[in-house]
Amino acid sequence: MVALIFSLSVHESAHAWTSNYFGDDLARLQGRISLNPMVHVDPIGTLLFPAMSFFTGAPLIGWAKPTPVNPFRWRNKRVANFWVSIAGVICNFIIAIVAGIIIRVCYSLGLIEIGGGALVPAGTNSMIALGAVDLLWVFFRLNVALGVFNLIPIPPLDGSKVLQSLLPPSFESGFEALERFGFILLILAMFTGVFSAIFRVVMPIAIRLLFIGA
Repeated sequence: MVALIFSLSVHESAHAWTSNYFGDDLARLQGRISLNPMVHVDPIGTLLFPAMSFFTGAPLIGWAKPTPVNPFRWRNKRVANFWVSIAGVICNFIIAIVAGIIIRVCYSLGLIEIGGGALVPAGTNSMIALGAVDLLWVFFRLNVALGVFNLIPIPPLDGSKVLQSLLPPSFESGFEALERFGFILLILAMFTGVFSAIFRVVMPIAIRLLFIGA
């Protein structure tokens, strides 16, 4: 929950900051350029669903309160739409990279080892050390997952807005029509195993890159 709430707060704050950079101060005026989780938490998506996942072992589904934007106030709308949409994803990958670098450095120094298929602190059973290593590992995997998940071009995920900004303007009406069915498409993709298949491919690649040459 610590990793999820922090990562979602960074993600939404990045959307708000980038939108303000392009001339739309709506999110800034609502205090959304902040790492304070209280301004980003959605009771259902950030608390209830992740808690259900934790206690039941169901796949993790979570989201934060959407960042409000006013595209009519953006300078260069198509460029702004691209960067505002992808800003949160970029920040998730940055968090994953930072966590990965710390893990790799600690592993190279012999402070972390792989035991029983998991990362554990070397030479100690300290609960603090165990928790710190576990938290780093969660930060890495969670933010890889959040970044990849949000790049999937299904509304209302960020990937749909990124793709929309890259395609010719004639496609905009099609994306607007698709948004009405976005949540249904997300549910179908989840229950048909589309997301699971993507993560079964992406996560091993990310882990191999983390320990390449080790």
